[in-house]
Amino acid sequence: MTDSHRPSGEYPMPPSHDNGSYGTGSYDNGSYGGDPYGTGSHSGDPYAGGEAAYPPPPAYAPERPTAEVPAAAHAWPAPAPRPAPDAPKSERRVKRPLALLAAVAIAAAAVGGGTATLIGELAGGGSGSTGSGGVVNGTTVSQSSAGTVSGVAAAVSPAIVEISATSSSGEATGSGVVITGGGEIVTNNHVISGASKIEVALSTGKTYTADVVGTDADKDLALIKLQGASGLKTASLGDSSSVKVGDQVVAIGSPEGLTGTVTSGIVSALDRDVTVAKDEGQGQQQQQGGQDWPFEFGGQQFNGDTGSSKTTYKALQTDASLNPGNSGGALINMNGEIIGINSAMYSPSSSSTSGSSAAGSVGLGFAIPVNTLKADLDALRAGDGS
Repeated sequence: MTDSHRPSGEYPMPPSHDNGSYGTGSYDNGSYGGDPYGTGSHSGDPYAGGEAAYPPPPAYAPERPTAEVPAAAHAWPAPAPRPAPDAPKSERRVKRPLALLAAVAIAAAAVGGGTATLIGELAGGGSGSTGSGGVVNGTTVSQSSAGTVSGVAAAVSPAIVEISATSSSGEATGSGVVITGGGEIVTNNHVISGASKIEVALSTGKTYTADVVGTDADKDLALIKLQGASGLKTASLGDSSSVKVGDQVVAIGSPEGLTGTVTSGIVSALDRDVTVAKDEGQGQQQQQGGQDWPFEFGGQQFNGDTGSSKTTYKALQTDASLNPGNSGGALINMNGEIIGINSAMYSPSSSSTSGSSAAGSVGLGFAIPVNTLKADLDALRAGDGS
């Protein structure tokens, strides 16, 4: 068998001899330099004898001796089965949508609750939550009607009332704003000043008798309360410090006894100095002639004599139409929040020929800022007004 047929590494290398050298060592039959694989005899040489000295190579590679390995062992152990990596992920993929659905459900419930509360306030006008100064946060304009006069009118009109005050001077008609479900109503002092009897008509037509809780003639404000009332629709008091010239506004009141009259306009000016009467009987609005809504502005008297006892306050000016009977009613922003209590108007022909009634609005109306009311509300409730 030639070297080309001998598998590499199958057979051991020749053993070393005494001389330790391949080059000079000799075998019994002669020098190594001869043909080591020739036909010559090499006594004692395990590599002598040519092809006869080597077993023929196997026709194929022998099988691995796995059959001889004990049963408890494995010559080629199979890899341990790995846990399916997708199993935990699959569980997380299931849990995450469930958590997301739960979160969505909670959010929907919260939104639904808020929507239900808003709908309840708009539909039922219940007591609501009490705000600063004990004022109930009342109805506001719905999202679909926000910024519209009709939306403001629908939301706030149920909280505006007509006030009839009977005194020795006659009967005065004005308006008022319901601020609590139990029947607290804000109006002008000059509407109920000196009254011996006060009757209030709601937008539904139902009437109540009212008592005076407190008055502040210096600010021309008064607080009255209905007898036996509950669950009334209430108005929400806004923030007059954020009002700007040019803001659109709505006025609601009972001019000349026409309950729930709605007009609109803009804020024409801020911080106007308006002077009104403080004495009983002066400044009361009469349905037929007489002294109609007297006030002073810029040192001049309008709509009659204000008398010797008077007070001056800062007012919002509006071109929304105001007429006798609007006094004590609401000036409202487009979110449905009260920003002022209507208190005076200019009528150019009111002091003309004797016996003539006051002319209509010419776009010069005034309202007490709602922040003045909010700052005075606790004193009015305590009856500590001037």
